[in-house]
Amino acid sequence: MSLNNFIPAVWAANLLSNLNKALVYAQPGMVNRDYEGQIRGSGDRVKINSIGRVTVFDYTKNVDMPAPEVLTDAQRELVIDQAKGFNFLVDDIDKAQVSGTVMQEATREAAYALADLADRYVAGLYVSAGTNIGSTAAPEVLDTPGEAYELLVELAVSLDEANIASQNRQVVVPPWFAGQITLDDRFVKAGTAASDAVLRNGVVGEAAGFTIVKSNNVPTTTDATAGTSFKIQASTPQARSYAEQISETEAYRPEKRFADALKGLHVYGGKVVRPEALAVAHVKRPA
Repeated sequence: MSLNNFIPAVWAANLLSNLNKALVYAQPGMVNRDYEGQIRGSGDRVKINSIGRVTVFDYTKNVDMPAPEVLTDAQRELVIDQAKGFNFLVDDIDKAQVSGTVMQEATREAAYALADLADRYVAGLYVSAGTNIGSTAAPEVLDTPGEAYELLVELAVSLDEANIASQNRQVVVPPWFAGQITLDDRFVKAGTAASDAVLRNGVVGEAAGFTIVKSNNVPTTTDATAGTSFKIQASTPQARSYAEQISETEAYRPEKRFADALKGLHVYGGKVVRPEALAVAHVKRPA
């Protein structure tokens, strides 16, 4: 990289692109990211407006309709309260001895590290879920692939009962659960004719009306008696809002080094805005 042709907006865009390629929980299609263009830096607050349900009435000809209904509205606030930075350098000697674009590769590594932290943050929003199956003290125990599938059905039913649309449903599971569900004949592998939708990061297939996404960032909690339980989250994109920006990128030459350096700031925030569209199963890994 030459500092003479460094363009912050271009590097920020590239960094954000690489970051999004590594996201699972916070990737587009898994969360609502409609408010992203409204943030500029840490501490920003985004107002999210929502309208209540509209009442439907029977219409009778030659009879006046009811007076217009005054709709109720609610306002939530999405706070950009997370700020993560990076600052690295590549020595001129290393650049001379190593072929390839060292700074670009280092930038990709920074993006993956930022994505991992952002994913863990969004995954942690499960505490605001509208439905819980099992608990930390009494997690579900799955001993067979059939029981794993039945758990997905139970999560689907919980969303059905909350009047959540059946489209765009996804469930994020740990690798061991993904391995278990693939042994069930009702699982549809990603890339087959029955699952030709655009694939998202971590997608392994479909089952029980869900797109199944695999992640190592599935949250866990530990109970003194019950042990460790995994928080398997089923949702639609409307359940959570998330917004992020690479608000700062700066390339520079450190005063006491012969090196190129790059530093940047990633700001983001998230919120569960429709708890009823998020269901969590507390599951213990089979022995």
